[in-house]
Amino acid sequence: MSAEQQVSWSDSFSQAQTAIQSLATILPAVPSSVSASNTPALALLTDPDLAAQISNHLRQPDSGAGDNQLCRWLYDTFHTSKIDLQLVVLRFLPIIAGVYLLRIPHRKPLAGFEAVLLAIYAHETTSRNGQATTVNIPDLSHPSVYHESKHPYKSNSTELNLVVVSPGLEPQGTIRSTKRARIIGVALELYHSKILDMPVQSKLDLCEFCIIWAGQDGDFYKDFPNIDQIEDDDKKGKEGEMSKEKKEGRVLLPWEMLQPILRILGHCLMGINKNNKKNIELYEAACRASRSLYARALHDINPKAILAIGSLLKLIKFSSICVDHTELPVTNVINL
Repeated sequence: MSAEQQVSWSDSFSQAQTAIQSLATILPAVPSSVSASNTPALALLTDPDLAAQISNHLRQPDSGAGDNQLCRWLYDTFHTSKIDLQLVVLRFLPIIAGVYLLRIPHRKPLAGFEAVLLAIYAHETTSRNGQATTVNIPDLSHPSVYHESKHPYKSNSTELNLVVVSPGLEPQGTIRSTKRARIIGVALELYHSKILDMPVQSKLDLCEFCIIWAGQDGDFYKDFPNIDQIEDDDKKGKEGEMSKEKKEGRVLLPWEMLQPILRILGHCLMGINKNNKKNIELYEAACRASRSLYARALHDINPKAILAIGSLLKLIKFSSICVDHTELPVTNVINL
C-alpha cells in the first residue's frame, strides 16, 4: 500500500469510526461487532442487528421530521463523500423513499427525509454534470456485423441509435410535487448502480414497498403468460378488488420512478442462487412485487408499464421452468 493509499484508508477508517460514535448517541445500542470492527464502514453496511434498529427508527411516526437525529446522521454521512459510507445511506433508501411516499397524503413533517433525498439527487447532478444518461442500441436498418453487405448502408443519422435512459438533471433546492418522482427516481438509479453492494434485506425492503405502492393484489397473475387463466382470475379478482386493494398505500408511479424500480426488480429476479435461502426469499418477493405492479399497470391502462412489467413476468415464468427441471441454473438465464 502506497503512502497516499494509506492516508486515504486511514481517513476513511477515521470517518467511519466517527459516524459510528455519532450513531451511538441516537440508537439504543450499537452492536459491539460494529464498534470494534476493523472495517467499520462495511460493518455499518452489513450488520443485521444495526440495520434492524435503523429500519425500525425510520418507520417511527416522527422519523421524517426536520429535527430527526437519524435523518441528520444519514444526511451528514452521505456528505462525507466517502463511497463506502454513501453505500450505508443508500442501503436504507428503500425505507426512506417508501415511508416518505406513504406519508405525503397525511401532510406530516417530512423535511428530514427530503434532505436525504435531495443530498443523493445533488450528488448525482454533480457527478453527471447535469447530462443525460444514454445508451446506444442496434439499428435494424444497418446490415448485420456478421454478414457482408453488397450495398453498404450510408447514413449520417447516427443519433437514431441513441436512447435516453435518464434525462438531464437540474439542481433542485426543494422537493416540489412536480419534481418529486424525478428526484426519487434519480436516487433509485444510483441505488441500482450500486445494487451489487446492497445487502439482500435492503432489496427485500424495496420489494415490500413496491407491493404497498402498487395498491393491487397481483396473485392472480401467477400463471402469466397464460392469457386465458389471467382473464378468468382477473374477473374473480375484480369482484373482491375493493377488499383486497391497499388503498391507503397506493401512490403515483410515473415512468421516471417506475423505470429504475423495474431495473432493480430485474436484478432481484436474475441474481438468484438456488442454494441460498435468503436469495430465494428475495426472488419470491420480487415475483410478488412484479405481479402487483403489473396489476397496477393494467388498472391504470399504462401501455409502457404493461409491456415492461409483462417482460419481467415472462422472465419469472421462464426461470420457474428452469428451477423445476434443474436443467439450467437461473443465474445463467442472463447469458442466453
